[in-house]
Amino acid sequence: MGDHLLVIDEGTTSTRAMLFALDGRCVGSESAELSQHHPRPGWVEHDAAEIWRETLRVATAMVGRAGGAERIAAIGITNQRETVVFWDRDTGEPLAPAIVWQDRRTADACRALAEAGHETLVQERTGLLLDPYFSGSKIGWGLREWPDVAAAGARLAVGTIDSWLVWKLTGGLHVTDATNASRTALMRIAPSGGWDDDLLGLFGVPRAALPEIIDCAGRIGETRAFGGVIPICGIAGDQHAAMIGQACFAPGETKATFGTGAFVLTQAGTAQPSSANRLLGTIAWQLGGERHYALEGSVFVAGSLVKWLRDTLGLIGDVAETDALARSVGDNGGVYLVPALSGLGAPWWQPEARASIAGLSFGTGKAHVVRAALEAMAHQASDLKTAFAADGEDWRTLRIDGGMVANDWMAQDLADMLAVTVERPRFAETTALGAAMLAGVGVGAFADLAAAAAMRGEVERFEPKLGEDERQARLAGWRKAVERVIMPPGA
Repeated sequence: MGDHLLVIDEGTTSTRAMLFALDGRCVGSESAELSQHHPRPGWVEHDAAEIWRETLRVATAMVGRAGGAERIAAIGITNQRETVVFWDRDTGEPLAPAIVWQDRRTADACRALAEAGHETLVQERTGLLLDPYFSGSKIGWGLREWPDVAAAGARLAVGTIDSWLVWKLTGGLHVTDATNASRTALMRIAPSGGWDDDLLGLFGVPRAALPEIIDCAGRIGETRAFGGVIPICGIAGDQHAAMIGQACFAPGETKATFGTGAFVLTQAGTAQPSSANRLLGTIAWQLGGERHYALEGSVFVAGSLVKWLRDTLGLIGDVAETDALARSVGDNGGVYLVPALSGLGAPWWQPEARASIAGLSFGTGKAHVVRAALEAMAHQASDLKTAFAADGEDWRTLRIDGGMVANDWMAQDLADMLAVTVERPRFAETTALGAAMLAGVGVGAFADLAAAAAMRGEVERFEPKLGEDERQARLAGWRKAVERVIMPPGA
């Protein structure tokens, strides 16, 4: 068996390959940016062929870094969730653009289904809500609106990004792991549930086009794409992989990933969770046919907000500037930024909400706007913490990861506004690490996830320092800003 684990981490704005030693050290990384296309307001698309091409390129580089395919014990895959790909089984080529998880084109269709009384069915069986975020409505839309997809018939294959990558790596294996399947709104997530006929009918999705649902670890398939045979032994959606990489194995343990969006998951054990506060129930992982669950709060805009400040508004030249800019002013100057650039996620679920910057004056400088953008991360997290607590899952500590949390100011602001200890691993790429841990378990390098947790390494801790009066004043200002965004027109 080889002595390295190769992870493919396919995200929303980039795809990356990372090489891990079995002790958890990252010994190599190669990434490539991905193009996002916005053909209409609220629409977000990817080119699935570009995703495969760039993934193959960066993974090939890491196999070379390891010294060849024989040095790779196994491959782990983690991916942006809910994004759907339509392809031709005969040619292996995409039939249409991939519809990205951020895409809102099915908002009207989801609203109509909710108004017709179908949301209870969806929530009870899937743990999800009727929202364009999830894959089912996207697949139904593609079948209705794209002639090449509709005409494919028995040749049509549909899947999330993990399915697309496994198909291309193996030359035709059509599978998806239980975590990704649980995000489609097409799967009954109960302990023995699979694709659900009622849900397939609701969204107009043919069962024959969908992949087989499998465990997150095991000998899933083999690839010969890198000059030798390498087993694929681990798959999980990005947020589930991050939860594993943060070693959230006991009920109540919570992680928050601040990437393109922000996603908080609390481990809920082996009983399917339910929420009275519009949080999501989801599968944390499935091993040996046994499912562990999580309660999730999803925020649509996090790191993409800072990228927007840089690329669209030109307020910053580099993301690293945000820490110093936030520290350069004593407070936010009364400025609040509600980052509803793709609607508002949990706990509001307002797909048509639009972003706002409130409290501007002649005294406002770009530092105040940048600080307000960073503060919005803690403000959104506070809204989620309130909802989790109401569901009986209050956070005692919060384990954070993702590209944004390298910012020390933001990590401290989270601790201050949540009034809990925040833990940040020294190796913050826990999504890729979790996929490596799954691959290690799947190939037999570790007996179980608890043993694989030795890969996690050391953590830094941030303790709350902000006074309660100041914390409550900031949250009051945030609540007023959010109310203005979600209030119906004319109210």
